[in-house]
Amino acid sequence: MKDWFEDKLDSLGAALAGCAERPESTALRESGLPGQRAIVETLDMLMGVLYPGCHGPDSGYAGTDAARPLRNVLREIGGRLFSQISGAFEYAGRISETGQGDRAECRARARAAVGALFDALPAIRTTLDEDAIAGYEGDPAATSKAEVILSYPGFFAIAVHRIAHVLYAQGVPIIPRAMSEYAHSKTGIDIHPGATIGPGFFIVHGTGVVIGETCTIGRHVKLYQGVTLGARSFPKNADGTLVKGLKRHPDVEDDVVIYAGATVLGGETVIGRGAVIGASVWVTSSIPPGEKVLSSEIDPSSRKARVLVFDLGAGI
Repeated sequence: MKDWFEDKLDSLGAALAGCAERPESTALRESGLPGQRAIVETLDMLMGVLYPGCHGPDSGYAGTDAARPLRNVLREIGGRLFSQISGAFEYAGRISETGQGDRAECRARARAAVGALFDALPAIRTTLDEDAIAGYEGDPAATSKAEVILSYPGFFAIAVHRIAHVLYAQGVPIIPRAMSEYAHSKTGIDIHPGATIGPGFFIVHGTGVVIGETCTIGRHVKLYQGVTLGARSFPKNADGTLVKGLKRHPDVEDDVVIYAGATVLGGETVIGRGAVIGASVWVTSSIPPGEKVLSSEIDPSSRKARVLVFDLGAGI
């Protein structure tokens, strides 16, 4: 058995040895792009700064004398982020068609990105407090705001998103997506870091929610499990590759509620303020403010989905 296994390892090692020499692997190694574990550890530290005792490592800076130890933690986070983000910029430059990856420029962009995130942290905390209040007030099963912060997957997903979104807005490659996909793996909630989401956002239950890159969501919006805010189609270039950078995902205005399993698609689709989208409804066109859409069907003449709008007053 031992000889057979050693022979197997020899042949497998020879077959896989070239993996480390592939261009993407070489660029990763030479640029210093961090692995997922390092990114997650830094994210965990950031969550601990925002909500010590609820998230992140055990806090040593809580209480009235928090300023000095918190300063030390922020210094460590800043150093980690600078190294990781500069590596991400360099990696992206190395694998681009131009092959650019000037280290001095990457470091300057990393400094700007870290500074932007640190400047945004107080506002992120304020917005997340509104999200936590929305969770507490929007769920009769919630016993406190602390319960929402500590245990609700929807809150964790939006907290990670608000951090990742700042880095995404600074043009940081890879790392914002790595953060969002980590939250996705933990919660089942998939929020692209490019999505713009207003305060007071609450995802009930959460599993299966998908929010696309170019989606814009207003204030005090509530989504239930299984909601998709996605793209209706993917236009292609002449060579068959997907066209990048288009507005593909819907806009959801303030005070909208979208119930479980609903699908809202298209970059031109706008869900008007105060509208209600019922469970399992398929929406591919705009809904006026205040409407309640509780069903959809296929129009036999056009074979396209049409929505059926009902006014149930305040009973919904």
